[in-house]
Amino acid sequence: MRARTPDGVLLGPAEVDPDAKPGYPGGKAEGEATLAAGAERLAQLQELLYANGVAGTGTAAGHDPSLLLVIQAMDTAGKGGIMRHVVGAMDPQGVQDAAFKAPTDEEKAHHFLWRVRPHVPQAGFVGVWDRSHYEDVLIHRVRGLTSLPEIEQRYAEIRDFEQELVAGGTRILKVMLHLSKDEQQGRLAERLDRPDKFWKYSPTDVDERAYWDEYMEAYGIAIAQTDTDHAPWYIVPANRKWYSRIAVQELLIGALEDLDLEWPPADFDVDAEKRRLAAS
Repeated sequence: MRARTPDGVLLGPAEVDPDAKPGYPGGKAEGEATLAAGAERLAQLQELLYANGVAGTGTAAGHDPSLLLVIQAMDTAGKGGIMRHVVGAMDPQGVQDAAFKAPTDEEKAHHFLWRVRPHVPQAGFVGVWDRSHYEDVLIHRVRGLTSLPEIEQRYAEIRDFEQELVAGGTRILKVMLHLSKDEQQGRLAERLDRPDKFWKYSPTDVDERAYWDEYMEAYGIAIAQTDTDHAPWYIVPANRKWYSRIAVQELLIGALEDLDLEWPPADFDVDAEKRRLAAS
């Protein structure tokens, strides 16, 4: 299987135009209005998920559901904007976010999935991973940090890990924010022109640009190896930040709607409590 665009078409990174806006005919102004309107719906659905987790009502399969959003991208692709403008619309008490940087010495001493397991979202929560276990097949493949046979084994372990999460009630969405090399160059140049953006710039970003084609190939292989019906990949064109935000928002809304949750029933006598409250 190959990757899925927001409108459901299966594609690979090389076949997705980073400037495209599939499924959305409007422009930036309309997109920003769409994002604002969708924020309310997303917040409502997340509250519904959180309420079910708190109440412990469970699903037909016997598990209290959760949702995991995995975001992978090259630097400057807009992960921070997704966190602020999309994830930021949800109640933070029901969100568990984690950003996976370069592994520490302790993390390197363990199996590559060791550091992500503690961040699997609890029942009722939306988990958001800014980069993830996929770093251990992307960077490792490009930089030759791990042998190819071991990387092939890691793809299988990732599939098993994600199947385990789904079996436990976690819905998974995996998003690649797909940026063009030229667009990244422009965004890095903007950071160098603005003192308030210096902190976001790293000289290693330029070093990594030398491996752009290798990264695109590594993404394509990883996505082809791990895109499944239960843990699908979505390639979101990211040259237009406003589009990538509404695309990810729509994916979250769709995933939460698909859970088909209802508000937990009261575990007390509502009429009796009304009488008690009126008399208090």
